[in-house]
Amino acid sequence: MVGLIVVLVILALLVVYGIAQYNGLVSLRRQTQNAFGQIDVQLKRRYDLIPNLVETVKGYMKHEQDTLERVISARNRAVSATSVHDKAAAEGEVRQALGGMFALSEAYPELRSNENMLSLQEELKSTENKVAFARQFYNDVVTRYNVKIESFPSSLFAGMGDFKPKELFEIEDPVQRENVRVQF
Repeated sequence: MVGLIVVLVILALLVVYGIAQYNGLVSLRRQTQNAFGQIDVQLKRRYDLIPNLVETVKGYMKHEQDTLERVISARNRAVSATSVHDKAAAEGEVRQALGGMFALSEAYPELRSNENMLSLQEELKSTENKVAFARQFYNDVVTRYNVKIESFPSSLFAGMGDFKPKELFEIEDPVQRENVRVQF
């Protein structure tokens, strides 16, 4: 009788442990989804600011249409990107295009001193910082999640629960990793 009770207690503990492992995996998966959603929130904010910035700049630089079109084109590609990989690639393009536009603003003293332009630039800089923090948080959560689904014994539950590795938010193009160069 004691042997049966010991076996039942061990089975109960294993079931509780299995439930805890599974719930931990579910929690991390949800955290990765939330973290990616936070990136989207900040990117949406950035995408909403870009047209205002472009309109402000347009008033001063009619002949710089090429740069403005690159910014809008990069923004549109970024808005339509859906996967982590596509968003990361599109974000690199947006960053470079904005760098070009900010470089142009330096060549126009009246634009550089425009309060609306300064305010929009400050908002974009603030948003860029928030995007960077959201990306970092996402990558941290994804790393924890990926480690958990690959580590034993949680990997057993990950396989049974169809938990798949998540992709990190990375920029793969080495050119996009370089700092924006401002030259006149």
